[in-house]
Amino acid sequence: MSCKTDNKKMTDTNSSQDSIALIERAKAIHERVITLDTHCDFNVKNFTDSTNYTQDLESQVTLPKMNQGGLDVAWFIVYTGQEDLTDEGFKKAHETAMGKFNAIHKLVDDFAPEQIELALTSDDVRRIVKSGKKVAMIGIENGYSVGTDITNVEKFYDLGGRYMSLAHNGHSQLSDSNTGELDSIWLHNGLSALGKQVITEMNRVGMMIDVSHPSKEAMRAMIDLSPVPLIASHSSARALCDHSRNLDDEQLEWLKKNGGVVQAVAFSAYLNTEKHEKYAAFKKEIALKIMDSMNVAYLERSDLKELSEEERDAYYSVLQKVNPLVDAKLKTMKNVPEAVNVSDFIDHIDYMVNKIGIEHVGISSDFDGGGGIEGWKDASETFNVTLELVKRGYTEEQIAMLWSGNLLRVLDAVQAFAKNMQS
Repeated sequence: MSCKTDNKKMTDTNSSQDSIALIERAKAIHERVITLDTHCDFNVKNFTDSTNYTQDLESQVTLPKMNQGGLDVAWFIVYTGQEDLTDEGFKKAHETAMGKFNAIHKLVDDFAPEQIELALTSDDVRRIVKSGKKVAMIGIENGYSVGTDITNVEKFYDLGGRYMSLAHNGHSQLSDSNTGELDSIWLHNGLSALGKQVITEMNRVGMMIDVSHPSKEAMRAMIDLSPVPLIASHSSARALCDHSRNLDDEQLEWLKKNGGVVQAVAFSAYLNTEKHEKYAAFKKEIALKIMDSMNVAYLERSDLKELSEEERDAYYSVLQKVNPLVDAKLKTMKNVPEAVNVSDFIDHIDYMVNKIGIEHVGISSDFDGGGGIEGWKDASETFNVTLELVKRGYTEEQIAMLWSGNLLRVLDAVQAFAKNMQS
């Protein structure tokens, strides 16, 4: 009997030592590879003299959180919401985009030049990481802000934009959106004539084409038009989670043949529908009680569309105060449904790696835009993604490809094509 007990103790000790060894190996890999997240939204109100990312704000990405979690590269997103296809709408969106470009430049040039630097090429990324600084890169979400002036593509590139999606949640003047699946109403049956011109112009200047929000037919047209690889900056596998924001197997095959990369996204609704909905419903009940005690009305996502930008910002500010209270309450409760977690996220990476090859898969969070899962709730928990990859048997070389190598390969190809085209 004592012999069995001793054997159990030895087994437990060996298991514990194996776990410690695995964690230490994962930490060493995480330190050596370049970790790059292709999609981090932000609020310009957090990019001011008095409030900015040098401080540990409530936002999911800040410099302290990047340092704590070992996130090297954050792609900050110049996002504009979809409004009417009018000159007034285009003008407003362009002004919003310019404000976000300026905010990013303020961060790297004025607020924290000793901590973070803007990268325009893959060589910049490696140089800046080697220097010990964090890296900022810029993506553009929604070509709506281009308006009808195609010269804005080069303007955005010169400001640092290195990828752009031609639509968001709603059809733009350039491209249909995936949201057309809801009612089967399409504006262009893919791309508009202007959208096709914008694709050609993006190829010419060296800006990556992002297919994460446009419709499937729009993606098909982009693949046909573009001689260089495309990216999906924040999408997962539709075979595992049937959401129009994800890529189905046919789209994944298109991306493979095109030489592109899909950046799996840590957005719970795009990873596991059943777990997401069950947990969200439970969490909502807690939030309702807390917000009721604060005399604040709970708004559904559809309700937010009816608000002005200022009203939406005010509501999001309230949520930033409510969410920590909800999380704290959940920790004290029993029988809380399981949240979508890092394991669910890596399931999508596994699936796509097996389907189209590891050289076509990458990583994104959609932080501060709805992303964040159990284990990777913000940039401070970035290591947990590497740890799960190590647990599943990925090698350091493979992890380096997933975290940054594949995306930077596409950037190199797009910029090399543009250089040849311009000469």
